[in-house]
Amino acid sequence: MRARLTIPGREITPAGDAPGHGNGLLAAAGRLSPVVPAAVADKDEAMPDEQKLRALLGKLSLERKVRLLTGADFWSTHAEPAIGLRRMVLSDGPSGVRGETWDERSPSLSLPSASALAASWDPGAAYRYGIVLAAEAWRKGVHIVLGPTINLHRSPLGGRHFEAFSEDPLLTGRIAAGYVRGLQDHGVAASPKHFVANDFETERLTASVVLDDRALRELYLAPFETVVTEAGSWLVMSAYNAVGGTTMTEHPLLEDPLCREWGFDGVVVSDWQAVRSTEASARARQDLVMPGPEGAWGAALVEAVADGRVPEQAVNEKVLRLLRLAARVGALEDGQSSVAAPPVDGRAFARDRCADGMVLLCNEDELPWSGSGPRSVALIGEPALWPRTQGGGSATVLPEQVTSPLDGLRAALGPDRLSVSRGVPVQQGIAELPLDALTDPVSGEPGLRARFLDAAGGELRTENRRSPALRWLGNAPEGAAVLELRTRYRAPDSSRPGIACAGRVQVLADGNTVLDTELAVDADNPAAALFEPPSAILPLAVEAGAEVELTVRYTIGELSRTLRALAITLGTETAAVPVAEGIAAAVDAAREAETAVVFVGTNTEVESEGHDRKNLALPGAQDELVRAVAAVNPRTVVVVEAGSPVLMPWRAEVAAILLGWFGGQELGSALADVLLGVREPGGRLPTTWPGAEEDVPVLDVTPIDGELRYPEGLHIGYRAWLGSGREPAWPFGHGLGYTGFSFDTIRADSAISGGEPITVRATVTNTGARAGKCVAQVYAARAESTVDRPVRWLAGFAALQAGPGQTVTVDIPVPARAFAHWDGEWRYEPGEFELLLGRCATDLPLTTTVTIR
Repeated sequence: MRARLTIPGREITPAGDAPGHGNGLLAAAGRLSPVVPAAVADKDEAMPDEQKLRALLGKLSLERKVRLLTGADFWSTHAEPAIGLRRMVLSDGPSGVRGETWDERSPSLSLPSASALAASWDPGAAYRYGIVLAAEAWRKGVHIVLGPTINLHRSPLGGRHFEAFSEDPLLTGRIAAGYVRGLQDHGVAASPKHFVANDFETERLTASVVLDDRALRELYLAPFETVVTEAGSWLVMSAYNAVGGTTMTEHPLLEDPLCREWGFDGVVVSDWQAVRSTEASARARQDLVMPGPEGAWGAALVEAVADGRVPEQAVNEKVLRLLRLAARVGALEDGQSSVAAPPVDGRAFARDRCADGMVLLCNEDELPWSGSGPRSVALIGEPALWPRTQGGGSATVLPEQVTSPLDGLRAALGPDRLSVSRGVPVQQGIAELPLDALTDPVSGEPGLRARFLDAAGGELRTENRRSPALRWLGNAPEGAAVLELRTRYRAPDSSRPGIACAGRVQVLADGNTVLDTELAVDADNPAAALFEPPSAILPLAVEAGAEVELTVRYTIGELSRTLRALAITLGTETAAVPVAEGIAAAVDAAREAETAVVFVGTNTEVESEGHDRKNLALPGAQDELVRAVAAVNPRTVVVVEAGSPVLMPWRAEVAAILLGWFGGQELGSALADVLLGVREPGGRLPTTWPGAEEDVPVLDVTPIDGELRYPEGLHIGYRAWLGSGREPAWPFGHGLGYTGFSFDTIRADSAISGGEPITVRATVTNTGARAGKCVAQVYAARAESTVDRPVRWLAGFAALQAGPGQTVTVDIPVPARAFAHWDGEWRYEPGEFELLLGRCATDLPLTTTVTIR
């Protein structure tokens, strides 16, 4: 008899045993993810019985119905045993599934970030990505993944763009649809976010976006329309910001077009604490307020219904949609899902996705390395040792392990051919204390002891933790007033310890107070308290090998007590060598090596939830480092770890540039594969990369007097670049592989009616000596038009593989909407449109025309 694993509300039957893993059900995060539900063969059979749902609704009082519409806690909804409704668990994503706790003792698979996934230009890969996330969700007992993020890269200064896909709505929508299907076909709900126009972080809680209806429809709403109408998303998350002066949790857009026009029958969940009113939001199409148990609804909404200010029918419809969601994810009555899918090798998938998303920006015949690789390689830069594999903020997960570039290349080449030089500082603030230097003074185990105390000093909870960086999101004990941390620290080298948190903190060393201060954050950016708390260095020098017992007493502030959410890190001052000394050492290492690989990238001060970027430059002296190394070694390869564009003023001075994005936990292994030619870098840019900041057509992300205006209308990203006549460093869609392709023929119907899709049939030939990937891109253009249009816009694409010398015929679907414009409704201007085929937005050798009747 096969073993069964029961997660509340779900019952999983494995297809068989995985070798070396018992019954194949559970494995360590990032190794083998568990089996996942088989895809639903008949979507109609999966639809809940509406009469049954209404019968369940009729059993509830107004108070019980309203109770269901606010979260039970930070991450879950209320159960209602009287009608067979179990709690549903929501979890942050979108590039992993954290679960209900941010805890190193419950690790998660860390996949390449969203911009890396979009760089594949492959909706099929996005579907498989969704399947792996579904596996993680089942393992973590999660019903709803809060992703994907489908806001657009309107300006490269957006601080959270690593979490979104692209500057183009078609590419964003198709990748997002694959992601959503992969999750939902396997029993886990997706929650595309943030509806709508949350394309910035500055004043995101309060700012109002001002834009015209045409840009709203054709750009910013378009990816949401795709995930609803084509992928059938079960949720949508409403954003913090306002559009046209109305906050999104109260906005008419939630009703139309989301529901009336697009047919969305799912749940609109709020971003956390985005609902700030009772009556206005309840009368809108907003359904679920998160987090709970407190919020703007509750007793206030019951009273508003009793007074007639909110119709009870509105409450009923919200509850019905919540019950429909519960039925879909197996949280209602006997809604259990049997599984017959094989296990998923999460680490292998992460490695594969990382390589397929890497973009080879330029290559002077340096890559791939021939044979078994160079005789000697100088690895230079902090990101080689401590890579940036994911962006900051709520997208962060804690993987069981991270394979650094040093790890990956050491495994591929052996240690004898590698030298390592740290170069110049990249990260800011404090560096985490190493786990092997920390001992819990009570248990003697590695790590530290965390105690939550109430206002009277009574102990509420004690935890033995195995990380110096701790976060609690909604799961700190209720009534906690003080957090106490204790650890014995044996310094591996001479340094001064530090602390990072937001609020009042006291630190004792061997019982003596060495710090008693208030660390403040920007009141307009409360996310910083959790994701980027300020730090302080202790006036305490600890010599190498010396031991000190550290005690931290952190006073939990009012907001943290309300949300039961806080963050604190024990660290040490960054022991970086002076810039000149670091560059000199790197130059010496590069001069002695056959080839040098320089690693550069952003840090959490640059790319993170909660703030936008100040500029596009790499932080610190990384540009000087690259130039100095390239000057002494002509075979310098630069690997960039960033989630969105950075400037590279040295790009003409190096032999190759490889964009690794935030590549997930297997970045190092994937990088070794690509450098050695085991894998081809399969990525193409989903966003234009500028050469100079002053050339960027759309840059502003800072609201003025509470408003952020989008005066450019339709002209963002590559559309704006083409219209401006300026040349970026690398255009939208650009990316080199390890072989070449020719575009041979293009064919399409010569005339269609407005509202009809069209198929472009193309032939392409691999002109090189090895197999490779081609992304065939079709753009539409109209030279003369009665309406404002971009020079050209993406109309369709297809990723394909071809062997050496092979000619491949590919059909590229172009949706009807590619020829439409919004003018109160979708209209089709009759006349001739040009269709252009090629490898990127500026290299389109083949054309044909189609006439819209």
